[in-house]
Amino acid sequence: MTDAAHQDLIRDQFTRQATPFSTAAPIANEAALKLIIDAARPGPDDRLLDLACGGGIVVCAFAPYLRHATGIDATPAMLERARALAAEKGITNISWQEGEVEHLPYPDSAFTIVVTRFAMHHFLDPAAVFREMVRVCAPGGRIVVVDTYVSEDPAKAAAFNRLERLRDPSHARSLALAELKALYRTAGLGEPRTSFYELRDTVTNLLARSFPNPGDDKKIIAMFETAITDDSLGIPVQRPAGSKGGDTLEYAYPVAILAARRR
Repeated sequence: MTDAAHQDLIRDQFTRQATPFSTAAPIANEAALKLIIDAARPGPDDRLLDLACGGGIVVCAFAPYLRHATGIDATPAMLERARALAAEKGITNISWQEGEVEHLPYPDSAFTIVVTRFAMHHFLDPAAVFREMVRVCAPGGRIVVVDTYVSEDPAKAAAFNRLERLRDPSHARSLALAELKALYRTAGLGEPRTSFYELRDTVTNLLARSFPNPGDDKKIIAMFETAITDDSLGIPVQRPAGSKGGDTLEYAYPVAILAARRR
């Protein structure tokens, strides 16, 4: 798939997901956002950039702690949600830009904190995006990546990525934790500090904010059901007591928060 075709998929999916994704409880969870803020260690003179900022949740969470926060995203509908959220919260030390993160429209060392959340798995070349994050980060600044990650077992990783592509055709590939850490080492940043949490929800809610191709929802439910007994996805999946429908299954996606200073 070409970069342009993939960008079209992303814009299509996140135009439709703009509201349900931005308002989903696991995405807006304040405790999880606090973990990200703690990892970045913002101060009043910091300038933050959030790549693939979506509905602006991360930018708005950081804004009270620093001088200025910028969000960039390729999907206009997401930026509309971001502007609305900022207006609702009365936040003014922020700005938004439409653009693709593979070639950031900013000079070297323009920011002191560069973050991206739940986006690495959408990039065809995550290493190239990470290099751009490093480029626009000032020496001594912090680079923070937050994303779901897959099992180190290749078969389970492949199954999880297959499920996510069925659920969201703009999904490229979730990385293993070792691969996420390697982005930092390869860029000369050393071993990142790492913390963890989980995205917990039901398959019902997951599908309510997803837009798979017709018929793929049934395949998704079947994959979750199978994973209860064989751990084929490499993530916790369970059926609540007394439940019989597959779409009421509960799951937990593991999430890593990785942070390091640019040297």
